[in-house]
Amino acid sequence: MPSSRNSETLALTGRILFLTADPGRMAAQLAGQNLTLAGAGALRDDVSTDEITPVAIMSHYDGKLARYPYTGLKLGDERPVGVNALASGGFCVTVAGQRYGKGSSREHSPAAEKLAGIRLVIAASFERIYRQNADNVGLFTSTDLGLVARIQRGEAISIDELVAGRDALAAAILKSGGLLRFGQLHMGAVKASAAPPPTQPQTLFEKIIARHTLETDLTPATPTQGAGLFVRADWRFIHEYYTGMCAHMLHSTFGQPLALQQPASIIVFEDHTSYVASSPAHIAGGLVPNVLAMCQAQRDFAAGYGLRFHRTLTDEEAARDDGSNLAGISHAMMAEHYALPGQLVVGTDSHTPHSGALGCVAFGVGTTDMANAFMTGAVRMTMPASLRIDLNGPLAPGITAKDIVLHLLALPAIRAGLGVGKVFEFCGSAVAQLGIDERATLTNMTAELGGLTGIVAPDARTQAFLRERRGLEFAIERWMRSDPDASYAGHLTLDCARLSPMVAAPGDPGNGLPLDQLGRSVKVDIAYGGSCTAGKREDFDHYHAVLAWALERGLRVPPGVTLYLQYGTTAVRDYCIGKGYDQTFAAVGAQMLQPSCGACANCGPGSSTEAGQVTVSAINRNFPGRSGPGQVWLASPPTVMASALAGRLMSFAALQAGVAARSGCYKKYSWHGLFCLA
Repeated sequence: MPSSRNSETLALTGRILFLTADPGRMAAQLAGQNLTLAGAGALRDDVSTDEITPVAIMSHYDGKLARYPYTGLKLGDERPVGVNALASGGFCVTVAGQRYGKGSSREHSPAAEKLAGIRLVIAASFERIYRQNADNVGLFTSTDLGLVARIQRGEAISIDELVAGRDALAAAILKSGGLLRFGQLHMGAVKASAAPPPTQPQTLFEKIIARHTLETDLTPATPTQGAGLFVRADWRFIHEYYTGMCAHMLHSTFGQPLALQQPASIIVFEDHTSYVASSPAHIAGGLVPNVLAMCQAQRDFAAGYGLRFHRTLTDEEAARDDGSNLAGISHAMMAEHYALPGQLVVGTDSHTPHSGALGCVAFGVGTTDMANAFMTGAVRMTMPASLRIDLNGPLAPGITAKDIVLHLLALPAIRAGLGVGKVFEFCGSAVAQLGIDERATLTNMTAELGGLTGIVAPDARTQAFLRERRGLEFAIERWMRSDPDASYAGHLTLDCARLSPMVAAPGDPGNGLPLDQLGRSVKVDIAYGGSCTAGKREDFDHYHAVLAWALERGLRVPPGVTLYLQYGTTAVRDYCIGKGYDQTFAAVGAQMLQPSCGACANCGPGSSTEAGQVTVSAINRNFPGRSGPGQVWLASPPTVMASALAGRLMSFAALQAGVAARSGCYKKYSWHGLFCLA
């Protein structure tokens, strides 16, 4: 039975669905059995947005979404929730474990839940973007598991109780029925804050926010930690999986044409779908026409409002291109072409923090947040605490930023949620060694760490990047660093000289361990190097270094392994061609792909097609189903290349040692036999 809501209570008269870790108990609920919290057993932790709404159905942005919530949920080897199961089951409350809503910024997840009849999600804890998106569509959330028994007794829950403990802005948005309705009621007068000078030391993040804070009737000029606020963004960007939904939402609410605020600072990217016509997941689901229509809706919106537009090309289109098409993965493009130190950047992608490597504030938002920002110029956020991450060097030989992040993700404190909603400020002598591309790996994967964003103070390397990549001579202003006595919610210190190559086992990026402690041989079917995290120039330097070393010794990718390399942007592609890397990649047997998000989002070659396949990948996340039905191990660019050559998980150092030990043998026996079957 659907739920109803009045001005004082949320009446929840339907059923409660427990996202239990036991597939049998889940199947029983879907068959009609009602459980108690105690009877549900252990609840699933770390439920990702890939599991709530798999990427293959994100071409829907209307009532059709109601058919799909939890269809990607994986319990053991089973996916027990079928199409339309939630709505037909009469559920109005979902209950889950820790860190609910991990992963992408897709607002499709809470929207699908609400459209299917869910009015309240109760979880032990939530990820920041998911919960903010839920607020924005008017879906209530709570971390009070004690509500379960009360709901099952038939109590109507007070809305005031549900919003207690939330910041005042979140509470007001929920009571208004969502962000767009809130904006209509309360955002008629938005102005730049006239905040007084700070009276205490500030972090770089706090300084940038202070320079971008907007004052409204319900938000303060000088927000305190935990307070809701609105900020002005220097850049707002959106991509094809969100634009159609955003346009539909705006035109339905405000009519046409729209009066967009500062359209010159809006950038539209088509970066996920250039290979979707050959994606098995989309073909099998009959979704290719939907995706093409979704892309056309974005193109129409961008053209109709004269917005700046970048589109990645198919292989056939790229072959005809004269080199003038400037395109790539949205957040990588922002760092290459737009973002600057001290600016504020928002985008409809959880990996928007990528640009924080330049010393700007960059974070991901959902569709409604962006729609509101298009109309008002104001971006919603909650003032976060900061963590100082001291990465001390020198870096151990062969260690990359990806190894550092995988180590951080595996720390018990991070896995328990220490970083959720916080700012990660990366500093220390190891960071000073890293180029901007490697720093971008750190800030990019702040999304997996659970944070709002990551940031690195600009320095001489930042200036060199801007000079060499953009031809800009940028003067770093004195304020563009954290004050010595700035306050942090916590410190993490890592001796990078002691690190060894890391991998993360399938299922979650936090399943990290040193590769030399794996204790077993893992055969590899697919190796993938690419994505926003690992499709940058310095990543391709790593790929080339390993593959050129192998080629000099007569080695190639062995039979039974497919290696895909996908450029993050056209600038990276052109850089590799200019350096002659493409010849090495071809000679070793790699399959080259034009810029796109590709396999990382299960949108192209490099994704698995069978459950038994094993992939070693340089992408950022390996949630169930994220990159196909198979198992995905995360690793650094050098480890991915070494594993591709060996046919099993292996670091570059181990590969080199193996060749040295077998220097008289590898010409006599197949490389595949030496390493895969030994």
